[in-house]
Amino acid sequence: MKDKRTVDMRVMSEWVEPGSRVLDLGCGRGVLLEYLKQKLGVEAVGVDLDPEKGRSCVKRGLSVYRGDMMDFMVSFPDKHFDYVICSRTLQELNEPAKVIKEALRVSNHMLVGFVNYGYWRNRLSMLLKGRAIRNEVYPSPWSTSRPSNPLSVSQFEVFCRNSNIRVERKLCLGGNWESEKRFLPNLLSGYALFDLTAKS
Repeated sequence: MKDKRTVDMRVMSEWVEPGSRVLDLGCGRGVLLEYLKQKLGVEAVGVDLDPEKGRSCVKRGLSVYRGDMMDFMVSFPDKHFDYVICSRTLQELNEPAKVIKEALRVSNHMLVGFVNYGYWRNRLSMLLKGRAIRNEVYPSPWSTSRPSNPLSVSQFEVFCRNSNIRVERKLCLGGNWESEKRFLPNLLSGYALFDLTAKS
């Protein structure tokens, strides 16, 4: 299993232009943002609610806002950032549609990465066992996991079409998070990345 941070580092470092202004929503301990800053020289800022993770970002030399991402974004003018990153954060948000809309207001591109809940192994586990799968991606039982609203590639693409959002590019990776799956991505991909822009 490819480490999630490694996958996002590889793909997003190819999608992000050097020297860009980048905002990372739910930046965690700042591993991805630090990598982009070191490799591409981006002007980086992160947002996270967790004070401990915020302190970790500061130790990495990153600027971080410890608070609500919506409250932070509304303080910026239109297209202030070149990229807003949302890596494995969408499924944890209370109102993801509002966050995506605001992110596309303050940026030219929104880069999204999420685990595809429509992956065939997830479906098979529910069909045969009647419960969600337990693996490296979902290691915790439901009783100890955080609130989550998992989504699939198909659900996300329908949302984008209905919300007047353009998918500039996407990359759907198999269960190993390495091989690209262009055929039946909603069924065969375990992880998906999207580059979004707002339609004019």
